[in-house]
Amino acid sequence: METDKKQEEKSAQLLTSIAQSLTLKGFIIGIITLLLLIPGVMIQNLIREREDRSKETIRKINEKWSLSQTLCGPVLTIPFTTTYAEKGKETTIEQHLLYLTPEDLNIETRLFPEERYYGIYKTILYKSEIHLSGQFAPVNQLNIENSVLHFDKAYISLGISDLRGVTNYLNFNLNGKQYTAEIGSGNVLMDKRLVVYPEGAVTPETTEAFRFECDLNLNGSSSINFIPIGNTTRVKIEGDWKSPGFIGSFTPEYKLDDKSFNASWNVLSFNRSIPESWIDNGIGEVQNASFGVTLVDTVDHYQQNMRSAKYAFMFIALTFVVFFFVEVLTKKRIHPVQYLLVGIALILFYSLLLSISEQLNFAIAYLIAGSATIALITTYAHSVFRNKTQTGILAFILCVLYIFLYVVLQLEDIALLIGSIGLFIILGIIMYVSRKIL
Repeated sequence: METDKKQEEKSAQLLTSIAQSLTLKGFIIGIITLLLLIPGVMIQNLIREREDRSKETIRKINEKWSLSQTLCGPVLTIPFTTTYAEKGKETTIEQHLLYLTPEDLNIETRLFPEERYYGIYKTILYKSEIHLSGQFAPVNQLNIENSVLHFDKAYISLGISDLRGVTNYLNFNLNGKQYTAEIGSGNVLMDKRLVVYPEGAVTPETTEAFRFECDLNLNGSSSINFIPIGNTTRVKIEGDWKSPGFIGSFTPEYKLDDKSFNASWNVLSFNRSIPESWIDNGIGEVQNASFGVTLVDTVDHYQQNMRSAKYAFMFIALTFVVFFFVEVLTKKRIHPVQYLLVGIALILFYSLLLSISEQLNFAIAYLIAGSATIALITTYAHSVFRNKTQTGILAFILCVLYIFLYVVLQLEDIALLIGSIGLFIILGIIMYVSRKIL
């Protein structure tokens, strides 16, 4: 009886010792996992740094070509003077500007996008052919109290956000007559503009609408936008780009195919907050009403790198779990330093992925970096486990993990759903395997 009790006590002590040993090892593995989050954060900072450098380089390339463009106008401007005379006081004369928007504005745009490279960095530039047409209402009924309108000084302005992109002399056709545009200073609508002085064309005797038409060749980068300055503004844009993004305050009707797109907007005066006419600075911020097309680069490897780096903790934890189970089930001791080395190899995957994806396609970079990491860890694990079956299981799990991550990165819209389901299944498997460890 006493012998049986002693054996039971020894068994209990052994189980307690094993439990304590496993608890200690699990605690050490947890500490190592948390410590490896530090280089994981450093990798994310490196991705942000490389992305910022890429954006800065692209901005410099775009500045030499032309930045994204915003087009506003044309707008008819008529200077006038107002006289204030009161008894016993001096007569006051004030100078003002009256701005008139078109009744109708039609803009047809053809985009010719192209990709430009500067070293490893890529930017999207475009040339465009823009045809503007429409009409202003007659000015014969304009009347401002105590004011004289100077129709002989009237001018038409066309706002362009970056005049470096203009590649042709703008010939403005007004009621059948050609006028050459000049560069003018900014106004309340745009910081930069082209100005047309139609001498003798704008008179109070004219009872007909002022019809206008012009062609503009405009270079830009990334996006092109329009401000619906007309009472009725119709815009059509077409171009050879398979992934356009429609931005701004209004949604177009559009058609897409594998290589090109075309989109059209129809904006009425009551759809936006721009008045038909105003005096001096009596208008709000018109940029808020802009809309247009951005040429989306679907291969944003920095975004994909950042998303993949956020899964670093999961990869480290699951790989360590496999090593831990092998250690428990085979009674083979694995030193904490060996856990640390495997963790560092997993972290280096993201550095490899970032550096290779800057040179090659992201899918190819992922295949190279993933294969190299799996080969390195599998070879090292075989030297530790000394068992082909256990090493094969680890290699299989790593392959599944990296394939799972790549699929999640490609499924942007349902990435969270797929990722959550995948992690839930993985947790269930771990719980099942670990149910009889102690």
